[in-house]
Amino acid sequence: MTGAYGTTARTLLFVPATRPDRFAKAAASGADAVILDLEDGVAPQDKTRARAAATAHVSVHRALVRVNGIGTPWHEGDLSALAGAAGLAGVVLPKTESAEHVAAVAAVLGPRVPVFALLESARGVRDADLVAQAPGVARLLFGDLDFCLDTGIPRGDGQALLFARSKVVLAARAAGLPGPVDGVEPEIDDAAVTLAAARRAAALGFTGKLCVHPRQVDPVHTAFAPSDGELAWARRVLDVAEGTGGAAVRVDGEMVDTPRLELARRIVARAGERPAGGGS
Repeated sequence: MTGAYGTTARTLLFVPATRPDRFAKAAASGADAVILDLEDGVAPQDKTRARAAATAHVSVHRALVRVNGIGTPWHEGDLSALAGAAGLAGVVLPKTESAEHVAAVAAVLGPRVPVFALLESARGVRDADLVAQAPGVARLLFGDLDFCLDTGIPRGDGQALLFARSKVVLAARAAGLPGPVDGVEPEIDDAAVTLAAARRAAALGFTGKLCVHPRQVDPVHTAFAPSDGELAWARRVLDVAEGTGGAAVRVDGEMVDTPRLELARRIVARAGERPAGGGS
């Protein structure tokens, strides 16, 4: 993966920070990034122990850490413990609702620690534009489970979440951020469910998905990769466009101009190939 850790990740795998025995396994799972979780995956009585384990790990190894949210009894302690950790690649800030939330984290951890803003409420999604533009934000994440809880929207109704998901995507793009990350799929035993959920997210403009189990990594990677048909089309376009200087060309009965040519380059790049034809 290119870019700073986690910023272009397709898969961001949560690991409860109470399970340090799983940290290395998560790193070896094939996930693009690992998130040590101090929030939802940790019971209140285990918060201090989890914090110590996460801090020890990121003192040596690179990872993201999801801290407890602003206003909780553990938030300030989480930030203080993590400050200065050599391997801290960024913090996932749950329940982010404003640029002020981001600024409060940066005031403790400093401007060099990226903030992955997790939008999980009506306020957070409403003000996604402001959050995305806040200094220090590296990427937006959409927490659909908590968002549904906050708004009363049934999670199974994907249509009802179209507006919220699209707003997060547009906010990220307008702010010049990488594509956002979609929320977790609770079903961990059925790869087809994970694959379908990730494909829906990809179709809306998300470029990654939060994962709660290593089994979800491969289906998500598949969802965010170009299909064989897409890749074949892109290669044909670039072959035909080579040497034209970017002029419109005809491919398979379709007139391919600048936007479609750029799409072909991006598809090839997503597949890990070096774009050729019609550009550098």
